[in-house]
Amino acid sequence: MAHSNKQKSEVPNGLIVVSGPSRGGKSRWAEHLLSSQEMVTYVATSAHRSNDPSWDERMRLHRERRPLHWQLREPGSMLAACIRTEEAHHPLLIDALGGFTALHLDRDDLQWEQEAEELIESLLMRTSPTVIVIEETGWGVVPATKIGGLFRDRQGWLAQRLEQHAIDSWLVVQGRALNLTQLGILVP
Repeated sequence: MAHSNKQKSEVPNGLIVVSGPSRGGKSRWAEHLLSSQEMVTYVATSAHRSNDPSWDERMRLHRERRPLHWQLREPGSMLAACIRTEEAHHPLLIDALGGFTALHLDRDDLQWEQEAEELIESLLMRTSPTVIVIEETGWGVVPATKIGGLFRDRQGWLAQRLEQHAIDSWLVVQGRALNLTQLGILVP
């Protein structure tokens, strides 16, 4: 039996982190959190992929699901700059940070940390609801490549840094959203 207990409530101002594995429902939940807002800017971080019909299909489904009045931004590697140009009181949905991380894998550790800190600073300047989706990685499969391991490690590090500033944090898995802020205790 399927359960439907969608909650429609006022989303708080500040940073809200939505994480989880692939195909778990993260984007749908993030969109739901902002569905009552009159205006939302949707920031897509993934680079376009040529000759990838399955990726094109995923992007089509995302586009069709979003309300027509939402604005779209595709900043490429300039995510922090994009966030700074948006109105601080205008709700923002950033989906997802895997694209941001992938675009910066060529950076050394110091450059990566500076890029991530610049992103966090831009997020902290905002006064409206800012929902950011980040993929959870490393739940089972150990990447066979060095670059895969680097991606996994940077995503995990970034998720923990964002959590330090979030007013709400959600884990979305198997189509269910769990409020980690209410359920969990921050690891010291």
